[in-house]
Amino acid sequence: MKTEFLKIESVRETDKLRHAGDVLRRGGLCGMPTETVYGLAANALDEAAVRKIFAAKGRPQDNPLIVHISRIEEWTPLVRDIPSDAAALAEAFWPGPLTIILPKADCIPDAVTCGLDTVAVRMPSHPIARALIRAAGVPLAAPSANLSGKPSPTTALHVLHDMDGRIDLIVDGGDCTVGVESTVVTLCGAKPRLLRPGGITLEDLRDVLGEVDVDKAVLGELDANEKPSSPGMKYKHYAPDADVKLVRGSTERFAAYARRYRQDETLILCFDGEENAFGCRTVSLGAPTDGRTHAQRIFRALRDADADGCRTVLIHCPGETGVDLAVLNRLLRAAAFQVVNTEETL
Repeated sequence: MKTEFLKIESVRETDKLRHAGDVLRRGGLCGMPTETVYGLAANALDEAAVRKIFAAKGRPQDNPLIVHISRIEEWTPLVRDIPSDAAALAEAFWPGPLTIILPKADCIPDAVTCGLDTVAVRMPSHPIARALIRAAGVPLAAPSANLSGKPSPTTALHVLHDMDGRIDLIVDGGDCTVGVESTVVTLCGAKPRLLRPGGITLEDLRDVLGEVDVDKAVLGELDANEKPSSPGMKYKHYAPDADVKLVRGSTERFAAYARRYRQDETLILCFDGEENAFGCRTVSLGAPTDGRTHAQRIFRALRDADADGCRTVLIHCPGETGVDLAVLNRLLRAAAFQVVNTEETL
């Protein structure tokens, strides 16, 4: 398969959008820009097209997909009911990086939900994404547009690297601004529950809903026999070929620990002001408490580690509040939960 690469800079480029919409309506796959990460989109109502997503990514068959819409009225046919909590979240955060899980309507193929009786829906804020959904005329199922388990793509070139020859089309709509996947909250239990943190923070959700539970999989591992109810809950994800470890502790202790590794094969991801403490290549993720910048930079840094041939990536562990909860969630999975506490080991 030859993958077409199409740059769209404005929603006024109607001919290009119409072409991309035609590809999706015919059952093709399209790399799609969103504000979070690039998605790998297919017609969410076409089971055969959805199954192509799993094949292109090498995605496990029990890892459900998110359905993307362009207008609030497109939500109604996809779910059985929209309770008041769901309407309040949509009013507060859509369009934007929030996914809401509700009981699914019959029109949603089992391939989208991996057999679950719930469906995850969001309305992206990226204007090209919403214009593409409108051009297709159907809701779009779209996980991240990377090979399964690899760092998520935040540029169209990242998508091309992973998906060239595997999908029909990549739409280049510029770099993603959030940098990590959407927040996922389920409203199918007794209380709202955060399944995956993202750009809409736990604190944001609680401002709207009051009490919100946090699933154990946000900072922990699901058992091997547990079925994930949201993308990003179960498997090792977001990982470069290099071995990734998270490091807790002071800059001095982190630097002492890093000296155990070969300098020419190691990349350090640290915070502003720490760069000179290490004798090997460093990339700053931003100021220590600037979670939004950490989110924007983390996947690019992990991809650059592979491009540079690094064998080890050591990352100064972020915090657990605000957007940093999302960054930590991704990094724990990229590191396969390898966390070094230098205050205990040195």
